[in-house]
Amino acid sequence: MCHPAWRRARVAAQHLKDLARLRRVRDRIDREYARPLDVDALARDAGMSPGHLGRLFRQAYGRSPYSYLMARRVEHATALLRGGDLGVAEVRARVGCSSSGVFGAHFAERVGMEPDDYRRRAADALERSAGPVRIREASAALPSLAWQS
Repeated sequence: MCHPAWRRARVAAQHLKDLARLRRVRDRIDREYARPLDVDALARDAGMSPGHLGRLFRQAYGRSPYSYLMARRVEHATALLRGGDLGVAEVRARVGCSSSGVFGAHFAERVGMEPDDYRRRAADALERSAGPVRIREASAALPSLAWQS
């Protein structure tokens, strides 16, 4: 018979190994979000079954690997759309989403509006903030640079 402390030590060691594998999966998603990734491939590379990976990932990070991947893609898409240089279809392709419907649904769920609306509002906000500044306003906001003796 094994001592009970040995079993606890084995369970703790396995838990640490699982956390390290989960961290590698999460880091891979963060790094390769624009590439085609699926949970089966992530699980296979981590040496786990897809179901086991999903359960452990949800316990550790509060969401499934797929949900985490889509959140990263939407996060990067919002940054690209705020830039205003790219259209929604190009942004969708750059963040690795092949389906416009899936991308639009996830985007709207996380951001609260469609990608086209977000892009339009971001462009309007950027345009308003870059308006003309009167010289009197600018000089009042700047500290005096004159030499004081």
